[in-house]
Amino acid sequence: MQDEWQILFQIQPLNILFPIFALINFNNIINHHMKLATKFIHAGATPDPSTGAIMTPIFQTSTYVQEAPGKNKGFEYARSQNPTRQALEEALAIIENGKFGLAFGSGVAATDAVIKLLEPGDEVIAANDMYGGTYRLFTKIFEKFGIKFIYTDTTNTDNIEKLVSKKTKLIWLETPTNPLMNISDIEAVSILAKEAGAWLCVDNTFASPYLQNPLDLGADIVMHSSTKYLGGHSDVIQGALVMNDAGLREKLYFIQKSCGAVPGPMDCFLVLRGIKTLHVRMQQHCLNGEKIAHWLRNNSRVAKVYWPGFEDHSGYAIAKKQMRGFGGMISFVLKDEGEKETKRVLSSTKLFALAESLGGVESLINHPASMTHASIPREERIKNGLADSLIRLSVGIEDADDLISDLEQAIG
Repeated sequence: MQDEWQILFQIQPLNILFPIFALINFNNIINHHMKLATKFIHAGATPDPSTGAIMTPIFQTSTYVQEAPGKNKGFEYARSQNPTRQALEEALAIIENGKFGLAFGSGVAATDAVIKLLEPGDEVIAANDMYGGTYRLFTKIFEKFGIKFIYTDTTNTDNIEKLVSKKTKLIWLETPTNPLMNISDIEAVSILAKEAGAWLCVDNTFASPYLQNPLDLGADIVMHSSTKYLGGHSDVIQGALVMNDAGLREKLYFIQKSCGAVPGPMDCFLVLRGIKTLHVRMQQHCLNGEKIAHWLRNNSRVAKVYWPGFEDHSGYAIAKKQMRGFGGMISFVLKDEGEKETKRVLSSTKLFALAESLGGVESLINHPASMTHASIPREERIKNGLADSLIRLSVGIEDADDLISDLEQAIG
């Protein structure tokens, strides 16, 4: 019996440390030029050497036994480190062509960590069309701590250049934007940021790493709401940051560890699982999105469709240059812009579920003015082009013809 316990004790450290060994081995194999499908399936994953389990185990633990005070096996307390989270963070870095990944409890928590890099008196230049939760975080939480946020149309780099000052420490981009699908030139803005000595952070949620890799275009930080396309199944809340600079990683890790907005191991497992099918899901999102966008544009009851894949879209050339496809996010406005008609359509779909969020396998329909962007004052929404009648679609991976039939019966 004593020998059995000795054998078990010898195996256990290997089991606990498997993500470290696995990720080192995987980094020896993977490279920047590996095809996307291979990268997404194998990122951060190597069979557990103690059992042969092909999937990363869920390390459901809050703490770790130490051999002596200060002598541990690389893990001390689960807020600071968790093997499942570590595997995910390595995967996040790999799929974004970065060196370091950090996982957070939500996309907003990841954004919160970036802003905590700043100090009172610092200025942030941000897109005037952005997710309402980001705007709320900036205006309601961080402005009172003396950080100034300046909003502009970032699709024109001249607008950004005019606003840059010695106080500019961060430029925050969404591209495509939520919900008007505006496109900003990441590479051009990164040049401005470097000249100003500021960080450039790109919210890459709408595109996902399958369609766009901002670090390759000069961004310093990439942010994801992993809840969306990375998870892909509407069953997890999580956020992510990816970067190349080791010093920046240490600052953000200190914030992650100190403030504690970390995801649990089960949530990390779910996002790891989602990443494995990201490429096949995004291919279908793009195919369905293209078909539905063109159908909407040809519908006599639709006034305008917002989708960057149209050749006459103002950001088409840039999107074509920096993205691999145009995605499954679409917004549109009816010719009858009345509140009653807009709400009727929103409440009439059968396959498109009326709900917040996006990026899942199922299709969702959303009313930004009263849902995802309600925290932005109406006058600001209207000034930036977000009409009360705007409808946003997250096109899923169902059969496109069925989705079109659903929209057809709802729009009438």
